[in-house]
Parts: sequence; structure tokens; C-alpha cells
Amino acid sequence: MRSSRRATPLTLSVAALAVALLAPLPPSDAGPAAAADQARPAVAERQAPALRVRTVARGLQHPWDVQQGAGGRLIVSERDRARLSVVRNGKRRTLANLAKQVWVSGETGLLSLAVETTPPTLWACHGSSKGGNHVQVTRWRIDSRWKTLSNRKTVISGFPSTSGRHGGCRLLLDRDSDALLIGTGDAAVGTNPRNLDSLGGKVLRVHRRTGAPMADNPYADATTARRFVWTYGHRNVQGLAQRADGSLWSVEHGSYRDDEVNLLVRGGDYGWNPVPGYNEEVPMTDQSLPGTQQEAAWSSGTPTIATSGAAWVRGSQWGALEGTLAVAVLKDAEMIFLRFDDNGALVSETRPRSLTRFGRLRSVTSARNGDLLVTTDNGDGDRILRISPR
Repeated sequence: MRSSRRATPLTLSVAALAVALLAPLPPSDAGPAAAADQARPAVAERQAPALRVRTVARGLQHPWDVQQGAGGRLIVSERDRARLSVVRNGKRRTLANLAKQVWVSGETGLLSLAVETTPPTLWACHGSSKGGNHVQVTRWRIDSRWKTLSNRKTVISGFPSTSGRHGGCRLLLDRDSDALLIGTGDAAVGTNPRNLDSLGGKVLRVHRRTGAPMADNPYADATTARRFVWTYGHRNVQGLAQRADGSLWSVEHGSYRDDEVNLLVRGGDYGWNPVPGYNEEVPMTDQSLPGTQQEAAWSSGTPTIATSGAAWVRGSQWGALEGTLAVAVLKDAEMIFLRFDDNGALVSETRPRSLTRFGRLRSVTSARNGDLLVTTDNGDGDRILRISPR
């Protein structure tokens, strides 16, 4: 397990790097303005290769996720419309309208997707009002022409929800097992992240077919909800990504400070404990708590920039960006490419200017050929972008 305390920015091998100080950004409207003068960590910046950006779908509304299907198809979810679409050759068609099945409120609706092509299978994380408002994961079979859904099955349910705030919810199919990883939000309830029997503020790990807890989960033998828990102490998990070495990483929203990228360790506590009530003045990783807290591999400092989905960049065509973690950013409307060493320490970050003209970026997925598939999240008129090096 990694050390409970991350080195400070001055000790993260910065002395060996060409350091460029980032200009301070305007204060967040999510917390005290006085905190805005706290500097972000100083890290090395690298030059990005020239990028080609193509629009492959238009006219969407809050598209939350995009995943690759078979035969060049892209599967897209729209949060508030609760609509699943197939995009192919620049044309969109509706795969399913789930408005009658999906509870939509605030940040909760039709959210993350996971897709298998053999046999064609779709998982979706979404709000549900059946049995009271909550968030759940549902699985469907897709027909061979990718036109209809069938055999609906609830994989896991009961993720807490209140107003719809901090609904999560990111899905990731583990390459090395039959596990489905699920990042959840804390529903803005202060006790959820550290309550092991709440499914909120966690990364969960379940069998992708049966929904059973994976046998090597840290609490797999429990009879309560903690048997599904892989990590805990999270605020609002927005991204999950698996590096080539098999390691698992999460991205989560901070309060008024410290959006985080975390290297996930089995049973790890990530230190969010906003009690009593929902006290967002506490640190994102509170080292005064009992036990060991895992410090973030990267954090935004003050103010937040609203990091969201993430994917590892694959392929030598990416040059200096190969092997970085591409992180979509909502509030600051950009994409950050973060390089970490083999131990999970931050090495450098790159912010291509060419990706700052599309507004809020929600999700990023690595396509099979190494291109990045990205959703914008500006409201009406949103797009799916395909990004590749020139």
C-alpha cells in the first residue's frame, strides 16, 4: 500500500524538472473566496503535439458518456433526456428512450456506460425512483444489429440519493477480471463516504454479470453492503481509468478546492469526511482521521476546475502524450494530460490550447485505434469529438 501521506509539491521531484508556475485562476463560487489565493502545485509542463479534432455527432443535450461499440458504432448517453443513441458515419439514431425508467434530478439521470461487443452488452448507471429515489446499474443485451435492447437486469442498486446532487456515477470494465468497477457520489450526505455499509462515496467492485461482490474485495465475506466496497472516503467520483500496468485510477470533484486524481489501492480510505452535517471546509483528504488515508496523486489546489472523465492515452502516434492520463475538465473547459511515474508520482502536465474552444468537457474514452472520444457538456447543441494527433 502506498504511504498515507503524499509528498508536498516541493518534494515531488520538482527540483529535477523544469518548473513552470501556473497562473492563478478566478476563485470558485463553491466556497470561500479567501481560499482562492492558495497556489496550485507547481509542476513541469510539456509541449503537446498538434491535434486534430473532428465532430462526429451534434445536437446532443448533456451527453454524459460515449463508448465504442462494434463496426465503428459509438454508444452515447444523454443525462436529462435519458436517451441512448448509436452514432455511425456521422448519423445518430435512438437505441432506447429510457425516460420511463430513469429518475432525472440535478446531477443525476442517465450517466455512465460500459459496453462489450461479444456478445453485445450494455451497462448503464442511472437514477431510479423504483422503491424510492436512488442510483443503480442496469445491464441489457443488444441485438446483433445494435438496434434494440432486451433482457434487462438490475446489477446493483441502492446508491444513496437526495436531491440528485453528487450522483456519481462512473463505470469501468476491468481488463483483468470479470469485475465491473463503479464510482459513486456521496449524495451530499456527510456520513456516507466513511460508512462502509453505505454505497455512496465509494468505488465498488462487482461481478459484471451477476452483480455479486468479487471474491477478492476487502470485505467480500461480509453480509452487509460493505462486501461490494473496493475503496471509500470519496466525495463524487466522476472518472475511472485502468492503466496499461493494470492499476486503477479515479477522478473526483473537490469542494471549493482539490479536485483529485487518485491511484486506487484495495481497501483504501481517501479521507473525505465532511461532518458534522455536510461541512465542505474540511480537507478532501483529512489526515487527522483514524487509520491510513491515501493522498491524491494529483490535485487542483484552490480553486477547483471540475475534473470529470478520464482515459489513458495509448499509441506511439501520440508522441510526448503517450502513456498520460487524459482528464476532461468542466468548469475550466479544457483537457489536462497528466504523466505519472511507475509509483504513481506526478511527473508533468500538459494543457493543449487547441482543446479549450469547445466549452465544458465531460467524458473521455480511448477508442480501439488510440483516438480519444470526448463529450461536451454545455447544454443544447453538445457534441461528440474525436481527437487524434496530426
